[in-house]
Amino acid sequence: MDFEKEALKQLDVIKRGIAELIDEKELKEKIVDSLKNKKPLRIKAGFDPTAPDLHLGHTVLIQKLKQFQDLGHDVYFLIGDFTGMIGDPTGKSETRKALTKEEVEKNAETYKSQIFKILDKEKTKVVYNSQWCSKLSASDLIKLAASMTVARMLERDDFSKRFNSNKPISIHEFLYPLIQGYDSVALQADVELGGTDQKFNLLVGRELQKREGQRPQSVLMMPILEGLDGVNKMSKSLGNYVGITDEPNDMYGKIMSISDELMWRYYELLSDRHMDEIKQMKIDVESGSLHPKKAKEMLAFEITARFHDEDKAKAAAKYFEEMFKKKDIPNDLKEIDYDVENDSVWLCQLLKDISFVKSTSEARRMIKSNAVSVDSAKITDESINLDKGKSYIIKVGKKKIAKVNLV
Repeated sequence: MDFEKEALKQLDVIKRGIAELIDEKELKEKIVDSLKNKKPLRIKAGFDPTAPDLHLGHTVLIQKLKQFQDLGHDVYFLIGDFTGMIGDPTGKSETRKALTKEEVEKNAETYKSQIFKILDKEKTKVVYNSQWCSKLSASDLIKLAASMTVARMLERDDFSKRFNSNKPISIHEFLYPLIQGYDSVALQADVELGGTDQKFNLLVGRELQKREGQRPQSVLMMPILEGLDGVNKMSKSLGNYVGITDEPNDMYGKIMSISDELMWRYYELLSDRHMDEIKQMKIDVESGSLHPKKAKEMLAFEITARFHDEDKAKAAAKYFEEMFKKKDIPNDLKEIDYDVENDSVWLCQLLKDISFVKSTSEARRMIKSNAVSVDSAKITDESINLDKGKSYIIKVGKKKIAKVNLV
C-alpha cells in the first residue's frame, strides 16, 4: 500500500466542509502512522447533554465522526455528564444555570438513542467524562487549574467581553475548558472535533496533552450551521431548527423551506452524497437543467429517510406536494399555454412574454427581491430555465399567478 497516497485520500474526505484544521501536516503524519501500524486513530467529540434533543446543527459534527468511522478509525462519542453540570460558557454573556445530575443523565439517554441514526452502534465507543472526572481529587483540580493563567483565560472572547463590561465570571467557568482538555488526556485522543466556537477549549486539550508527554491532538473545527432563516446559528431558542426527532412531515417541510443558496451548505455539511455529485448538481441548477426545487427535494428526502426510513420519507414527500399544491393557489387558477421553441425557456423571458412583468430587467429585479416563485419555491437564480413539456405554477408578487404549460 502507498501509505502517503492513501493518507491524502483520507484527508480529502476529512477536510470536506471544515472551517479549520490544526494542523494538516500533523494529521497526515498520524494517518500514515495509523496505516503503517494498522492502528486506528482515536477520534473524540464531546457533547454536553444540556437539552433533551439534538438538531441538525449538532449532527454536523456527528457526520464528520461518521466519515472518520467509515475510514476505519475509532470514534469516541463523549457525553459530558460531568462538564454538563458546570455549563459551557462558550458564547454566553452570563453564567449559565447548572443542570442537576438527574437532568444530565436523562438528556444523555436520549442522545444515545439519537446518534445511532448516523453512527454505527457496533463501532462507536460511548464514554462519559464523569468516569475519570469524578475521580479527580481537590489536589488534582488545583494542579489542573495551575496549568492555566487568568490572563490566558481572558484571551477567550466571551470571557474578555464579560470582564470588560463588568459582568460576573464565576471561578467554576474557568474549569470548563480545563476539564474538556483533560478529557483528551484521559482518552489519549489523536483528533478532537468541535465547532469554531470551541477553538479555545480544543487548543487547551493540546496544551494539556503536551504537559502529560502525549502527542498533542489534531484539532478539526466544523462551521456553525445556519438555521432555517439562513442567518442565525441553528437553535431551538430561536425556533430556526430541524430536530432529529421531528415528525417526518415536519422535517421534510422544514428542509424544503430553506433558501436555494442555503441548500448547498446543507448538502456539504449534512449529506452523504459525494462532493463531486453535489458540485455537478449545482452546475445543473445554474444551467437550468435541474430545478432547484428538485435538488431540495432530494436533500429533504435523504435527511428525512436517515432519521426515519425511506417509506416515511416518501410519505412525507407526497404529503408536502399535496399541501404545496393547495397553498395560495386559487380554485379558478388561470392557465396559460406557452410555445417553447427549443428544449427550455429562460424564466425572465417567459415572465415578460406572459405579461407578468414589462421587461426581462424587471423580472431580474423581482427575482432578486424574492418576489418570484415556481411551484411555491422562491426563485433566487435569475438565469434559471424551465423545461418544455412540463407545467409550472408561476407566481409574481401577491396577485399574479398562473399555471403555465410549456408546449
